[in-house]
Amino acid sequence: MLKIATAAALVAALAAAPAPADAATGRWAAAWATGVQQPSPDVWYPTWAEKGFADHSVRQAVRVTAGGSAVRIRLSNAYGTTPLRLTGASVGKAGAGAAVQAGTLRPLTFAHAASVTVPTGGQAASDPVRLAVEPGERLTVTLYFQGATGPATYHNLAMATSYRASGDHTRDLGAAAFGETNSSWFYLSGVDVYGGEAAVATFGDSITDGYAATQDADDRYPDALARRLNGRRPVLNLGIAGNRLLNDSACLGERGLTRFRWDVLGQPRVKTVIVLEGINDILLGMQDPTPCTTPAVKVGAADLIDGYRRLIRTAHARGVRIIGGTLLPAGLPGEAEAVRDAVNAWIRTGGEFDAVVDFERAVADPADPDRIRPAFDSGDHLHPNPAGYRAMADAVDLHTL
Repeated sequence: MLKIATAAALVAALAAAPAPADAATGRWAAAWATGVQQPSPDVWYPTWAEKGFADHSVRQAVRVTAGGSAVRIRLSNAYGTTPLRLTGASVGKAGAGAAVQAGTLRPLTFAHAASVTVPTGGQAASDPVRLAVEPGERLTVTLYFQGATGPATYHNLAMATSYRASGDHTRDLGAAAFGETNSSWFYLSGVDVYGGEAAVATFGDSITDGYAATQDADDRYPDALARRLNGRRPVLNLGIAGNRLLNDSACLGERGLTRFRWDVLGQPRVKTVIVLEGINDILLGMQDPTPCTTPAVKVGAADLIDGYRRLIRTAHARGVRIIGGTLLPAGLPGEAEAVRDAVNAWIRTGGEFDAVVDFERAVADPADPDRIRPAFDSGDHLHPNPAGYRAMADAVDLHTL
């Protein structure tokens, strides 16, 4: 785990880093994106990130939510302790498992070179390649690292299978070499398309990230929202499991107030954001801290409301519409439930968000509104199942987007 001083320096570097080219203008639009995290041995899900890669090809499949005539990828070395040397890369349309559809594989270049060095704390975008894609198609990105990378910047809870092979397999159409699997994304932070529309970002914690969704089925709430929009607007999932609005975590992402600037406003052509965050601030502030939840700070409704107001000001300063999502029921103890109720009352009636989506009422049990409806409960009484995620997406008034 990085020392606090090093982590603080990386946060400063991220905040100061320029957005990718054409982030605010031009015809490029984000079609897929994820929030990146610091590798840590203390995070809840097993991953390759802590050791990184050496003479490995890493193949990752993502579902784009916008169509276009060309694509490019974005890479992040936000938490690298040294410059990242990428030896080669390719993109294509995903087949079954780690396979790539014949006729769609495209080698990627970076400033017309096959390899690129991404600076410590920095990012890089590939050159565009002609590959016509439709909303809802799955793309496969393969990255080859000849040398040792060290700990890898990644996204932990992908709810998607990534594949690894020894040696350079960036040109392989078949899946035979890719015998190892994992459930995180590594270094890949975005896929953009040329000709796409302005995006809707969904921002939050594990409920946005999709904990308890179905592996490789893309049935999180942002996925269901993207299907409702049917390509009219791309939807970006910028949730990080365990993330909090007000406090940093050594392995679950910087606080939402900080990462909002690069995870949402750093995306190409985001015009609307749906915010659903705060339940971890309430829950973790009342529990004993772990390495991932230090500091465990008790928060009240006024603290969270102040945080939302700061997000609103930040979004509006960039001309981005911001929609507030009410916090889902979780059967909280009395004091915590009082905080959640007060926060939701303010979100609904405060008039400070540009619009509201009432996720709480969409999934609440009519017989006990402080709990998730049994048909929508994943079993932990906190996270919805895929049916619950569909109900959340259905609660969004598309006209507010």
